[in-house]
Amino acid sequence: MYRNVFQKGLVTVFYSCGSKPLAEWRQYIKTGFLRRITDEHIRSLVLEIMSVNIVNTYITSPPDPNDSLGIKLPFLVMILKNLAKYFSFEIMIVDDRDMKRRFRVSNYQSKSRIGPFCCNMPIGLNPGWNQVQFNLAEFTRQAYGTSYVETMRLTIHANCRLRRVYFSERLFEDDELPQDFKLYRPE
Repeated sequence: MYRNVFQKGLVTVFYSCGSKPLAEWRQYIKTGFLRRITDEHIRSLVLEIMSVNIVNTYITSPPDPNDSLGIKLPFLVMILKNLAKYFSFEIMIVDDRDMKRRFRVSNYQSKSRIGPFCCNMPIGLNPGWNQVQFNLAEFTRQAYGTSYVETMRLTIHANCRLRRVYFSERLFEDDELPQDFKLYRPE
């Protein structure tokens, strides 16, 4: 999807305020729901992904299972709201050995487990809005001793509210980011 796009700085793959925020995402809804609402804390449109069972409701990009995101930027950043329920996301990458690896991150496990093709990792989220920063190059190096090449797929499971998901070439200071890329906290 993005392989032939110039990738420098920031590349957004999801923005809740856009006219069609899920245009480049496939939705899977079995026992939950997706809805766009206005979050009362940030007073902005967000996508709420909810389900009793997280595996039954998610969004994934690219929508075609045979396609690849083709994003080479090594930092994944998600602005999301912790809804105090089970939540997870998954990133599929390709490393310099041409191996497909997955990082599954969730708030319901307490230990990391590294398998040959999948690394399961815990995440601690603060109450309310969070900015999750995931260094794909560093996690690939630590888990597999290889180098990150590109991101193939991103899947975000229930239960959260999403404002923006983007990739970046480095972690930017708050004052370097455009206003709508910041984790906004009302006064």
